Amino acid sequence: MTIEPWYWIAFTLAAAAIQTGRNVMQRNLTETLGTLGATQVRFLYGLPFGLLFCAVVLAVSGAPLPHPNVMTWFWVILGGLAQIMGTFLMLAAMREKSFVVATALTKFEPVWVALFGLVFLADAIGPALMVAIAAATAGVLVMSWPSKGAQWALRPVLLGVASGAGFGIASIGFRGAIRSLELPSFVVGASFVLALGLCIQTAVLVVYMLMRDRPLLIRILSAWRPSLLAGACGAAASQAWFLAFAIESAARVRTLALVEIFIAQLVSRQLFKQRNSSREWIGMALLILGVVMVLQS
Repeated sequence: MTIEPWYWIAFTLAAAAIQTGRNVMQRNLTETLGTLGATQVRFLYGLPFGLLFCAVVLAVSGAPLPHPNVMTWFWVILGGLAQIMGTFLMLAAMREKSFVVATALTKFEPVWVALFGLVFLADAIGPALMVAIAAATAGVLVMSWPSKGAQWALRPVLLGVASGAGFGIASIGFRGAIRSLELPSFVVGASFVLALGLCIQTAVLVVYMLMRDRPLLIRILSAWRPSLLAGACGAAASQAWFLAFAIESAARVRTLALVEIFIAQLVSRQLFKQRNSSREWIGMALLILGVVMVLQS
């Protein structure tokens, strides 16, 4: 299959846009389902769509169902559990901080991804990419720093940074899983890993809730109307992420994904009536610089 240089860029931008919408829906669901319940919505209601995407890809391509090997299972389980934790921590951060800043705090992820990718997948990090990641991270720091005279709140900062680490491990895990299949079609590999990952994630959370909080599981099933759209958006965003991971290093993908900050800023102004300070605008300018540099690296 021919892979054009711009494919990963298109997939990443689409994923970032869809993910912002899903984050808004999940944030609203935390009010009724709590952080854990909103986390499960992403996977339980995303599973049917993930399976559908995989079935359509296999039918159109005529490819047989892939057979995961030991390393595929290892990477998918690692990525799946890390994504659960990253989602839980992100939603917890959003309950304590503004929508834009909470989203920004998770964006330490490119630093984690670059480090984990180099260590575990031998993904090369050139000087230009390192500078791009540094610029983007600086933008995150500027945006997240408390205003003058404001009380320092360590908890949302730690939640956001830990969330970024969780998503960073997830990115490496899913990219490792796709690569371990060694399939000729990156679309088939990405779609299969997404479906497999959603199965594992849904099963883990359902078992946990059956053991620890059955009433919450019942409330999640009862809230199927608003949850179904959130699940569909989550699966669609993940499909786009996985397609990007299949053809480009996770570090470049996740650094470009910082455009989500600007999308979140627009959403917050329209939906949550939140305004940004001049410092946050400076931070977003640094993010733009980092994004431009990663495209040129």
